[in-house]
Amino acid sequence: MAFTGFPAKVRYVPVPGPLFSELLEQIDDIAELKCTLRLMWLLHEKRSYPRFLTRRELATDQVLAKVLSSDGNDPQTAIDRALAAAVRRGTFITGPTRGGEASERVYALNTEPDRKALARVLTSPPRVVEGLQPGASDGPAERPNIFGLYENNIGLLSPMIAEELKQTEAVYPQSWIEDAFREAVSNNKRSLRYITAILERWEQDGKGDGRPLRYPKKNSFEERVRR
Repeated sequence: MAFTGFPAKVRYVPVPGPLFSELLEQIDDIAELKCTLRLMWLLHEKRSYPRFLTRRELATDQVLAKVLSSDGNDPQTAIDRALAAAVRRGTFITGPTRGGEASERVYALNTEPDRKALARVLTSPPRVVEGLQPGASDGPAERPNIFGLYENNIGLLSPMIAEELKQTEAVYPQSWIEDAFREAVSNNKRSLRYITAILERWEQDGKGDGRPLRYPKKNSFEERVRR
């Protein structure tokens, strides 16, 4: 059956850029590719932080089971094989949860913040994180740009969010942006709207020294957060 096309108001799901370059060149197994795409979608749907998936969640995902067992293989065996391939690739990381059953594992995207977050929920000792490439966390940390700050602290980018971030970067100093992200994370308010409201408050009322950056705003910080 041919695909009939995307609807007018289709949802877009952001994925990491390397998937369309080096990963696309490396992945030669269709099951691994399907598993990778499905896991990225499932992780994007998560509203909690850190974002990870348990093996039990994946076992009950009907789409994953269907696409990986199309050749007649047992669905759960096919899922395990595809997961193992994606972990060996380094696309995802995995490990057993604290005090849980041996079969209960969690999977996360292999990013620096997710590596740190996953280490906090894994069984200890030892902390076993599979899927890390040698030197993945070595070397001095680079100062993240506004896009890196968003992906590391809030979630994957979409074209609309990226455009808003560009506008924010053009108005506010980098140090303010970093501090606003830090304040939002500490308050567990992980949204661009909240971060923008912080910056606008500082612009109006002053940040530290009490002097506005450019010009006062009409609405208060609390009013902007409620909108």
